[in-house]
Amino acid sequence: MRSGNSPEAHIKDYDLFYFDPADLSEAAEARVHARVQSTFADLGITVEAKNQARVHTWYQDYFGFPYPALRSSRDGIDRFLVTSTCVGLQAGASGLALYAPNSLDELYQGRLSPNPLCPHRPLFEKKASAYQERWPWLQIQA
Repeated sequence: MRSGNSPEAHIKDYDLFYFDPADLSEAAEARVHARVQSTFADLGITVEAKNQARVHTWYQDYFGFPYPALRSSRDGIDRFLVTSTCVGLQAGASGLALYAPNSLDELYQGRLSPNPLCPHRPLFEKKASAYQERWPWLQIQA
């Protein structure tokens, strides 16, 4: 690794997305989150389980910016604040499938660019600065 650290160094948490438009309640998400925490408890990491179908119900109250209702978990990944972090893995019968709508080029280059699909500059700057504090070689793009 470029930093000389272990791959998990400075990782705050891991996000596990699912999409359940049938139950947008906070209670249902909390039940899934508890099950995920129990499943990964022996790994010593934090895994956050989030129903992407309900993000629009809390995003504006939490972050101060509007957010559209999503159609899928991939739709949520498409709207990450930093384009190089728009990356997901999906487990399936044939193994893991990579989803990287903006390619992996910026990720490999260490470039942090704002996502035009989520044009909330103050949130981008906060997120990008937090990444750069942990991994100083990252370059924040205008």
